[in-house]
Amino acid sequence: MTENAEGTAAAEIWEPHAAATTARPRPLAVPGPAAGRLELLVTGIARVHTVAADVVEVTAEATAEDAGHDGPGDVRIEWRVPCTDVTSFWTPEPRGTGWLPAAWSAPRRTTLTRGAPVAALVGTGDTTRCAFAADREDALASAGVVEESGEFRFWVQAAGRLTVRIDTSGRHFARSLADLADWWADWDDRPSHVPAAARRPAYSTWYALHQNITPEAVERQAALGKDLGLDTIIVDDGWMTTDRTRGYAHCGDWEPRSLPDTAAHVARVHDLGVRYLLWYALPFIGKDSAAWDALSPYALADAGHLGAVVVDPRYPQVRAHLADRLARAVEEWGMDGLKVDFVDWFGVQDPPAPGPEADCATVDEGVRRLLGEIRRRVDAACPEAMIEHRQPYVSPGLWPYATMVRATDCPLSPHENRQRIIDTRLVAGPLAVHSDMLMWHPTEPAEQVACHLINVLFGVPQISVDLAALTAGQREALAFWLGVARTHLDTLQLGALRPARPDLGYPMVTAVGDGEVVTGRYAALPVAAAGRWRSLLVANADADPDVLLAGGHGTAEATVQDARGRTVGTSTVDLDGGATVHVPRGGLLTLRRV
Repeated sequence: MTENAEGTAAAEIWEPHAAATTARPRPLAVPGPAAGRLELLVTGIARVHTVAADVVEVTAEATAEDAGHDGPGDVRIEWRVPCTDVTSFWTPEPRGTGWLPAAWSAPRRTTLTRGAPVAALVGTGDTTRCAFAADREDALASAGVVEESGEFRFWVQAAGRLTVRIDTSGRHFARSLADLADWWADWDDRPSHVPAAARRPAYSTWYALHQNITPEAVERQAALGKDLGLDTIIVDDGWMTTDRTRGYAHCGDWEPRSLPDTAAHVARVHDLGVRYLLWYALPFIGKDSAAWDALSPYALADAGHLGAVVVDPRYPQVRAHLADRLARAVEEWGMDGLKVDFVDWFGVQDPPAPGPEADCATVDEGVRRLLGEIRRRVDAACPEAMIEHRQPYVSPGLWPYATMVRATDCPLSPHENRQRIIDTRLVAGPLAVHSDMLMWHPTEPAEQVACHLINVLFGVPQISVDLAALTAGQREALAFWLGVARTHLDTLQLGALRPARPDLGYPMVTAVGDGEVVTGRYAALPVAAAGRWRSLLVANADADPDVLLAGGHGTAEATVQDARGRTVGTSTVDLDGGATVHVPRGGLLTLRRV
């Protein structure tokens, strides 16, 4: 048994999946307005600091008595809040948002290369019941319903020292998460330079071409994409091998076997006005590569089912080889950046002990050195270079090594793409957030193509279809919505993000900019028209065309465009008392104050 802050007994919770602590948590008083909302238990030497109304920081440090044989002991910070008026539990992991876990559920382990130490309990009206972030990537975190009391319990555990910031402010949960990301950004100059090109729509070869990469195919798609508003092409798997059977057995040498005369090819793409990024499966050394004999002995993990091993970045010879191979794309061939894939595969649960040639004690330290050297060399060769990372490696510790982060693969799943973009954006800090590549069946109607684009409107669209095979309707829809994304980029990507109902997968998302509001409508819900906006845009991805505008005042000029961007209606709308405007599926409503 432990005692809570009021001195009454609190029952121990059965935790079959959790690691034991080296000390028993004890109550710690919470100052200020949060005192009535938090029940706090800590180990080690602990203190509480009030940051703002209903926002506190708790720091715990292990004592000498807590130390184990291999180093400092673990500390745990634990707290509970009443689980009242709650709708969902949010985390940045794919499929991590929605249901409320039980307190005895397995905790999440976050590392530099997997996940992020942040979560939120969301209440009715999308309010923050409780949100938190930790100050280190390597942590064990648990959250769940206490069945015996109806409370929601959180704890975070780490070795040595730990600080957790806890927000019970009741604000919109997106505001709380943005503030927690800003807190991360204050450490060690973590925000990196993000070039403007990283926020503009891009073309990817992956779903469209898979490994069938040739200079002619790349240049053709780059030229067609430029005409549609795609300023960057990302060439994926297949460029480093003439084998087309998939797998990663040919990774490691990174020779442009499918892109002969590479620098001249890149120059031709540049002549089109298109930037060029090249894909690398960073951790893999394949069994059919020339590097296999030299580097496979430094395996961190076996990936035999993929024809490769994951190499260990704790070894300087591994880092030197990988950094040279990746930097070459920019230094020698004139590329504009890299798509760095599979970084999460470095996050091995129980890595082997480092050998005598290793110069890093931990894998995370090796990853930092590797990514840092790649970023340094790429930036030196091209200061406006772009580097793409991907879910689930969304840790703030990786911000200095990337310019953008992409939603993980979800082909032909618009709802999943939307949710992954929003979840990533909420805590992405300075990075541009990209959609997973959009693809569709060749017979898809223009309205559905438009809906795919509306679902990724609050991220950077990546397109991956054969642009030469588009129908006229598909081309018009693609060009129109890419134009919307570019024209309203500042609001869509840099404005205040207000996603609604995480428990329902964000059926409505709003971004608020300077005098401009953009709402994506994915279900038959009323759109808030209140506020001091000059223009309000509503992108309708729902089959119901009757868009109800609620809470507004005054009058506005309304323009309705269909999925292809054709104007199908204009009118003057009286917003007082609510108004309904007919907006076809895949269409756009633009309201401007009179």
